[in-house]
Formats: sequence, C-alpha cells, structure tokens
Amino acid sequence: MTSYKFSVVIEKDESGYFAHCPDLQGCYTQGDTYEQVLDNIRDAIHLHLVDRLADGEDIPQIEAVSFTTLDIAV
Repeated sequence: MTSYKFSVVIEKDESGYFAHCPDLQGCYTQGDTYEQVLDNIRDAIHLHLVDRLADGEDIPQIEAVSFTTLDIAV
C-alpha cells in the first residue's frame, strides 16, 4: 500500500464547509461541520486515487506548498 500526501483547502460560508484538493482536478466535497468536510474530502481523495490507479493514470506528487494570509487595505 502506498501513502500519498495532498494539500486540501477548506472554506466556510453560511451554508457550511467546502473542501477541495487543488492537485486533483474535480476532487471536492462539502459538509455541515469542519470534521464532516474533512472526513468527506479524505473519502473523495481516496476514491479519486483508486479511479486513477485503475485507469493506469499517474498520481501527482507535490514537493512543497506555501500557504499564507495577507492583509490588504483598500
């Protein structure tokens, strides 16, 4: 069994939480709570990888990710 590491973006709005994996196009989900969306994106990534491997596709591996927040005055 091979282990992979992916970046995940989780956003919150008035409807709940939304998560996506930028490295895997079309891999996204939503949930009512942070914990639920985290479980859902983990499942979505797993299913995405299983499908890619079954189709003989490569699994992208990102070496480094940088994330920060910026204060912008307008």
